[in-house]
Amino acid sequence: MMSQPGDSKDRTHQMTTRSSREETPESPASSHASMTTGTPTKRKRDSPSHKVRPDSPAPSCVSMKSDRSMEPPIDLKERGTSPTIGTQQKRPRLHHELSSVLREVECKAKEFLTNELKRLTSYLTEDFPESPCSEEDEEHQREARDGALKIAVHILRNMNQEVLAQQLEKYGLVPRCQQNLKVRLKEKFQKVFEGVAKQGQPARLEDIYTELYITEGESVEVNTEHEVRQIEMASRRQITKRETPIKCTDIFKPLPGQDNPIRTVLTKGVAGIGKTVSVQKFILDWAEEKANQDVTFILPLPFRELNVIKDKTLSLMNVIHLFFPELKRLTFSDEDKSKIVFILDGLDESRLPLHFQTNDYICDVTEPASVDVLLTNLIKGNLLPTVLVWITSRPSAANQIPSECVDQVTEVRGFNDPQKEEYFMKRITKEKLAIRIITHLKSSRTLYIMCHIPVFCWMSSTVLEYILTEAESGEIPKSLTQMYTHFLIIQTRHISLKYGNRDADALLETLLSLGKLAFQQLEKGNVIFYEEDLRECGIDVTEASVYSGVCTQIFREEAGLYQGKVFCFVHLSIQEYLASLYVFVCFNRRETNAPDHSHAALLSVLFGSTTVQDLQKTAVDLALQSPTGHWDLFVRFLLGLSVESSQNLLRDLLPNTVCSPSSTEGTVTCIKQKIREAPNPERCINLFHCLSELNDNSLVEEVQRYLQMGKGSRGNLSLSQLSALAFALLMSEQDLMQFKLKDYGGRGSPARSDAGLLRMLPVVKASTKAVLHSCNLTESSWVALASVLRAKSCCVKDLNLSGNKVLDSGVELLCTGLEHPNCRLERLELWACDLTENSCAALSSALSSNSSSLRDLNLNGNELQDSGVELLSTGLKHPNCKLEILELWECKLSESSCAFLASALCSKSTSLRKLNLKNNKLRDAGVKQLYSALEHPNCKLETLELQGCRLTQESCASLASALLSDTSSLKMLSLSSNNLLDSGVELLSAALGHPNCKLEKLKLQSCHLTERSCECLASALSSQSSSMRKLNLRWNNLEQSAAFLPLLQDPNSKLESAKL
Repeated sequence: MMSQPGDSKDRTHQMTTRSSREETPESPASSHASMTTGTPTKRKRDSPSHKVRPDSPAPSCVSMKSDRSMEPPIDLKERGTSPTIGTQQKRPRLHHELSSVLREVECKAKEFLTNELKRLTSYLTEDFPESPCSEEDEEHQREARDGALKIAVHILRNMNQEVLAQQLEKYGLVPRCQQNLKVRLKEKFQKVFEGVAKQGQPARLEDIYTELYITEGESVEVNTEHEVRQIEMASRRQITKRETPIKCTDIFKPLPGQDNPIRTVLTKGVAGIGKTVSVQKFILDWAEEKANQDVTFILPLPFRELNVIKDKTLSLMNVIHLFFPELKRLTFSDEDKSKIVFILDGLDESRLPLHFQTNDYICDVTEPASVDVLLTNLIKGNLLPTVLVWITSRPSAANQIPSECVDQVTEVRGFNDPQKEEYFMKRITKEKLAIRIITHLKSSRTLYIMCHIPVFCWMSSTVLEYILTEAESGEIPKSLTQMYTHFLIIQTRHISLKYGNRDADALLETLLSLGKLAFQQLEKGNVIFYEEDLRECGIDVTEASVYSGVCTQIFREEAGLYQGKVFCFVHLSIQEYLASLYVFVCFNRRETNAPDHSHAALLSVLFGSTTVQDLQKTAVDLALQSPTGHWDLFVRFLLGLSVESSQNLLRDLLPNTVCSPSSTEGTVTCIKQKIREAPNPERCINLFHCLSELNDNSLVEEVQRYLQMGKGSRGNLSLSQLSALAFALLMSEQDLMQFKLKDYGGRGSPARSDAGLLRMLPVVKASTKAVLHSCNLTESSWVALASVLRAKSCCVKDLNLSGNKVLDSGVELLCTGLEHPNCRLERLELWACDLTENSCAALSSALSSNSSSLRDLNLNGNELQDSGVELLSTGLKHPNCKLEILELWECKLSESSCAFLASALCSKSTSLRKLNLKNNKLRDAGVKQLYSALEHPNCKLETLELQGCRLTQESCASLASALLSDTSSLKMLSLSSNNLLDSGVELLSAALGHPNCKLEKLKLQSCHLTERSCECLASALSSQSSSMRKLNLRWNNLEQSAAFLPLLQDPNSKLESAKL
């Protein structure tokens, strides 16, 4: 394909000799011959030593192919004189040494060019080799490799191989472009601003980075709770076996059990949880060559920056070249084998419509279109189908991406408790101070829960480090409002120190302008805004740049890339705080800094209040009406700003805005009334946060005193107190391993009702085991519980609904939760719930679901009948079924049910290990059906309970045969309350001593046995191959038998107990 360069020995010798002549004065006696013509070269007439020298006995200059040395240069120490005899004697040796060096240069040059040609050939075949060189080696060899590339391209063009020349030129550029891109990305991402960096100095990412939990997420769902509430629930969730932590560097690697390649990953997480930092870590590890070196290019395209060009018409390559000038000489295509990763960070910040269904189809990277069309086609895989795409988003915006366009959903979980401490120990250089800060945060459950968010950890450390080291005095913040107020004060002080003192009025106006912006954008649902948004609020862009202690700007260094600057608040919660501060101050001052009411209907409603108390009540109603809790934190801040402690902190900034104590007292009364009116349970939790911000914890304190009483002396809690109980339990440090609803009220109490359960639903959701036994629950409770089971934040693994009238309709509702991917329920008890065969159909469908995790199902005491078991067995045989324990005690079953169950037990996919069929009329015919399954190789059954099933000695014969099978797994067998007689036990005993028998526990209570049975059993169990450990023969009138005493005393016997 490409010709090798010819032998370069002569040309190399010419260049070397010519260079030597230019640098070394000629000998007056020398006669140098040309390497190209072989003719003598005339000496200069103006030589200082122009004398005729006798002919030399040998040529003065020879070819490099000769074994003889070339004449050495003149000794310059004796300039202008003839060389001495000693010098002449040294010349042959020096000639020989130089010739040796040049021969080595020749060999290395040939070796280098040969290797480079191999490398260039691999570019032409797109079989890119991994470079064995280090970063330093690459830098050292880059110029030489560029030269080799240019030579090869030049030769190919001389050979009229233009296509190959262009292809080689393109792929030869890839390593150089990649290296340039890595350099720029490393410079950009090796340091990170944690919100507002301290005194403008960014921190090194590797110094403050704490590994976050990224787990496999579930399907994208519509958000129904404020992110702060999501954080509270997430803080109680533990990583489950299904939620394998994923390192950010492994985001595109398939998880165990995943066969299909992953092209598009969507990572969700609440604001400030660490999505962008995880992206930065991924990029930095690649740029520093620590991970993912099989990736050719990583191209981060944040939505906040794409918004700036949303109205432009560009091709995808135009966009790439605009953001990454290093790649301007490259064009990507579908045929490229390069591994390229696009990172689209901050979907929630996008102002693009993302019309996946209606946007035009394009597949050419050079075809111009709107940025919206380009992105939808890139995500769908129409453009560059082989590239990888990583999208990050807050949960509220994640459903903008169609599920069919996403191969894997992941979730950033934030800091757990050990990681919180790790962060503070890294962030605070003084260990004792870091410990003090951690101790204080732990003392306020609300603040410590918020530390689940890395950004809040940064804010807290900023505030507490300042208060504990620099502030002369000041109360340590205990509420969210106090924390954010301290943070604002610290930032304004930094502004004053950095840019000169300004009067309070000017600073307040700046903050109010930012607050106005915060409120307007909060109402619109925007967290990113641009120069035109600032101008709407009367903010001078230059002023905003100077006062970026509160408002962060994102600048790009590329000239002409952006028309303006991109702005955002450090965190959504700061935007909510400033919005509440703006409303509070403007309302108190009755100034006109508010937006035009015609454009801000919500603000018109708030400012329509006549008193602070009315304003607070209106805001509370606003929060309760939001289905997503959008205004929850805004209202908490608004109420928190009205208390005296907050006003004292902001006295310099908020003159003449003091609220009377009566204004907050009226609001407290109003909120307690709202709690009594039974709002949505999640909204109710926020009402208690509001009371806490107003320093009223009376309801919670009542409940805490109630919990300190013994269970026997407790009275019944009212519905309001149950809501307070829910809040108290959720804010406590104790693990909610088990929650029993009936512990908080006797029969007929509010606790044992649908209304009581509704109040406690957030606690049920946070508990591992929820016992709701005999609580008079009805259909509305089943609807609510199904919703809980579908929730991502649900922790329930064990649910007991026994003794309630669930009915078939209730089971159908519950199964909508059981079939949901978020459901983690492993045990469900439905004992005596008035169920029929129709419930079995719904349960069978749930067991067959690919997301089913149910392992233990109790249906005791329901009239399911044989038809119900037939329906249930269909689910038991399904490959998705994970059920290991099935309880069917007293369900009106006959021998027909045994046939259906035997079929399920023989199934290859069966997982059943325990089967309880007590008090069903199975008779001997039913046991015969089961016997065929117990011998089957697929059967995994270890426990079989057949108490009170009207069996005789005939069943013992069938069971003995099964126990003798080498495939039998049975370890526990209950045959109590059956008319087995001694003859039946004798048949069983024949199997108990056999090596194949694995039975360890046998129950034979009330089986009409005599001493003869004891003797048979004792004889069988004396066998060394017997596995029997526990034997129960009570209620057979055998109390005087001593048959088992020798076995119990024998150290070699496995028998541990024999109850008579």
